Amino acid sequence: MEPLLFITIFLIGFIGSFISGMVGIGGAIIKYPMLLYIPPMLGLLAFTPHEVAGITAIQVFFSALTGVWAYRKGGYLNTSLIIYMGISILVGSFIGGYGSTFMPERGINIIYAIMATLAAIMMMLPRKEREDQSGDQVQFSKGIASTLALMIGTAAGVVGAGGAFLLVPVMLVVLKIPMRVTIATSLAVTFLSSIGATVGKVVTGQVLFLPAVIMVIASVLATPLGAWASKRTKTSVLQGILATLILATTIKIWWDIL
Repeated sequence: MEPLLFITIFLIGFIGSFISGMVGIGGAIIKYPMLLYIPPMLGLLAFTPHEVAGITAIQVFFSALTGVWAYRKGGYLNTSLIIYMGISILVGSFIGGYGSTFMPERGINIIYAIMATLAAIMMMLPRKEREDQSGDQVQFSKGIASTLALMIGTAAGVVGAGGAFLLVPVMLVVLKIPMRVTIATSLAVTFLSSIGATVGKVVTGQVLFLPAVIMVIASVLATPLGAWASKRTKTSVLQGILATLILATTIKIWWDIL
C-alpha cells in the first residue's frame, strides 16, 4: 500500500471516529462516503462499495466497542434497551451482511441512501428533550424497539454499518429516549449490530484486512476523544452536528446515484 493511501485511510478513520464518539454512532455514515470518494479524488486506489462496506464493518465493530467502554461509568446506558434492540439488530445485521454479497454495487449505495434519507427526516422532526433521567430510568415500547432494530440491522448489515445513524433518530423521535442516554446506549446496540455485519462480511470474503486494520487503529485512538468532548458539549449542539452530517451525506449519495 502506498504511503499516501495509508495516511488518507488513517485520517478518514480518525476524523470519522472522533465525530462518531461525540454523537453516539459507529461512524459508517461518515466513513462510507469518505472511503468511497476521497481516495479516487486524490488519484489513489478506488474501493468498490462491497470493499468499503467490508472495511467499514470491521471499523464500526471496534469503534463502537471503544465508545461503549468510554461511556460505561456515565450512568447513561439503558440495559433493557440494549438487550431488546441488541438481539434483534444482531440477527438483522448478520442477514444483511451475508446477503449483501449477492447484491450489485448500485444496490448497496441505494440502501445506504435510503437509510440516510430516513435518518435525515427523523432528525428534523420536533421532539421534547428529557435530560433528567439516568439510563435505566427510561421507559420505552419493547415491541417497537425490537421490530425497528431488526429492520435497521438488516439494512445496516448490507452497507457494513452498525446502524447507529438511524438508531439515534429512532431512539430520539420514536422511542423518545433522552439525548445522552441515546448516545451511550446506541453505541452498545451498534456494537452488537457490528458483530453480525462483520461476521457476514468476513465469511463472504468482502473485507480488505490491511485498510480495515488502519481504520481500527484510528478508531481506537479517536473514539474516546470524541466521547470525552461529547460530555462537555450541549445536547443541542450534538444533535445539530449529527443532523448536518446526515443531511450532507444524503444529498451527496443521491446526487451520485441519480
